[in-house]
Amino acid sequence: MIPYPEITLRKTVLPDLEFFFLFQLDEEANYLAAFTAKDPTDKTAYLQKYSKLVNDPAINMQTILAGEIIAGSISKFEMEGRAEITYWIDKQFWGKGIATKALTALLENETTRPIFGRVAFDNIGSQKVLTNCHFIKIGTDKGFANARQAETEEFIYKLV
Repeated sequence: MIPYPEITLRKTVLPDLEFFFLFQLDEEANYLAAFTAKDPTDKTAYLQKYSKLVNDPAINMQTILAGEIIAGSISKFEMEGRAEITYWIDKQFWGKGIATKALTALLENETTRPIFGRVAFDNIGSQKVLTNCHFIKIGTDKGFANARQAETEEFIYKLV
């Protein structure tokens, strides 16, 4: 078996957004993420939004690399005064432990605690990532999920 390339993080730069935009166009990935943009095909809106966030000092936006290949993104941001994490892995890299490795690496440098993660109730893979990184499920919430066009339950996780 060929060993998988090393997983590293680096600060996101504007050209990375082109890759991230393509990743989120996948219908299955969008469905699992659930709480996404109203129109994931609107590239102009996507690039405008995330171009502002790349250099925001309150956001720790990192690009996930599998060897030299961009495999996804991971960020720490603030929502309603609470530190939250989010990540998106390109579908071709699902099930390889990349999200867990990336979150572990992010948490080594991002020491804000508590930190929260939210995941759609049926996104089992993302739930495993959070529990593998010692997040504890503390509750649920419901909100309108654009990708599903329906109110959707999400699980709330916390790392102290």
